[in-house]
Amino acid sequence: MGKDKLRRFAEIDTFCNVVQLDAGKPNKGKWSKDFFKNDNRIILELACGKGEYTVNLARMFPEKNFIGIDYKGNRLWRGAKTALEDGVKNVAFLRIQIENLLDYFEEGEIDEIWITFPDPQPQLSREKKRLTSPRFLDKYKVLLKTGGYVNLKTDNDGLHAYTSDKITELNLLLHIKTEDLYNSPYANEVLSIKTYYEKKYLQHNKNINYLKFSF
Repeated sequence: MGKDKLRRFAEIDTFCNVVQLDAGKPNKGKWSKDFFKNDNRIILELACGKGEYTVNLARMFPEKNFIGIDYKGNRLWRGAKTALEDGVKNVAFLRIQIENLLDYFEEGEIDEIWITFPDPQPQLSREKKRLTSPRFLDKYKVLLKTGGYVNLKTDNDGLHAYTSDKITELNLLLHIKTEDLYNSPYANEVLSIKTYYEKKYLQHNKNINYLKFSF
């Protein structure tokens, strides 16, 4: 492991806005009350990477609480450090495996979920790893409040098509679907937040897909 990565792992342990592994379990059902010290709504970003979307959403909506979730601490370090340096207090980062979500959040505790540019896991043998597979959708259904939304933003046409098919197969409620977000009427301020990787995709004229659905 490189020196820079080791430094980040050591530093992230000191961040007040980062919760790692089992340390997050006592917050189950009490994230707003015990961690954020308010009663505001909670929004998750799954596989948040460097936390760019999480932090920007928190800036836009100070009346809501945002939690970015990823397992790779060296990635979370960037988002957590930016939030601390900029004084963004309504954001936290949780380092866990996403498959263990139900150990950390109570039924109906979450208002909205964002999945932005996840690994599409294109191999059929890895379908269960896709963050919009039925295995994960079942978890989101438990966590979300009635009427809560799931948002998927991806450059991967295959993942977009797969998720669209699952929405149909499982009789979920589709609210927005577009294969070309920035040439659609849906590209508002929130959906126009661009991560580092999305900017790279757009430089190569890659279309951006977006889905918004609920249970």
